[in-house]
Amino acid sequence: MLLTIDAGNTNTVFALYEGETRRGQWRISTDGQRTADEYAVWLTNLMALEGLKATDIDAAIMAIVVPQATFDLTRLCTKYFDAEPLIVGPALDLGIRIAIDKPEEVGADRLVNAVAAHKFFGGPAIVI
Repeated sequence: MLLTIDAGNTNTVFALYEGETRRGQWRISTDGQRTADEYAVWLTNLMALEGLKATDIDAAIMAIVVPQATFDLTRLCTKYFDAEPLIVGPALDLGIRIAIDKPEEVGADRLVNAVAAHKFFGGPAIVI
């Protein structure tokens, strides 16, 4: 199963996908001071309520706009799920062209939205 993590300024959303099927989704307030251990206790307990285990996860992808959360979310994936996360950013080949002067300034959340828009609606596209 794929663990997705979308760490926004207000909330961090965790979701588990088995192929195209979402098996679970949970939200927590984004806090750059939260540790990997705290995330693990919280998330694995919620997963257990859905009959899911840490060993069910075999891949992870993260879109993070709160840099302070990157280390501990990465550590969560590697230590508790044995999955080196793919981190979304402008250097990653997303299958779309980022047509702005400074692509390194585009947030991961906007990149993920653009990829989704392209998948569902084609391109070129503008996401608002």
